[in-house]
Amino acid sequence: MTAPPQPLRRVCLCAPLALLAAPGAWAASGEGLSLASAMRRAEVLRDQALRAGDQGYGAVVLRGGEIVGEAPSRVVTAGDPTAHAEMEAIRDAARRLRTRDLSGCMLVSTSRPCRMCEAAAYWAGISRMVTGEALTDLGPPR
Repeated sequence: MTAPPQPLRRVCLCAPLALLAAPGAWAASGEGLSLASAMRRAEVLRDQALRAGDQGYGAVVLRGGEIVGEAPSRVVTAGDPTAHAEMEAIRDAARRLRTRDLSGCMLVSTSRPCRMCEAAAYWAGISRMVTGEALTDLGPPR
């Protein structure tokens, strides 16, 4: 007996099509940071992690077109196996916003979050996750 098919949770979108598929994810000119700009910032953080001798990951948390949390991976440099870029960005956003409720926020990461990071995003109330150069829309965390 085979397992029932799992619903698709991810859609890979090239950047121009992402604008049409997820209009709420893109800030119009003058309304804040675009998703592409947020990904570029995450890539800068990834490069920062690599220069520091850490794993090559970076993540930002957006709310209303503004970065409210960001971090490179710090697993190696902090000696903390949970210091993934996504976890650190979520922690940074919670500190800056002075709340653990990150409803309405979007997690933008250079790579697909692991299960630990996806669970943290879920419990923080992150509304949407976007990952990778192709701006893959992972939808809400599950």
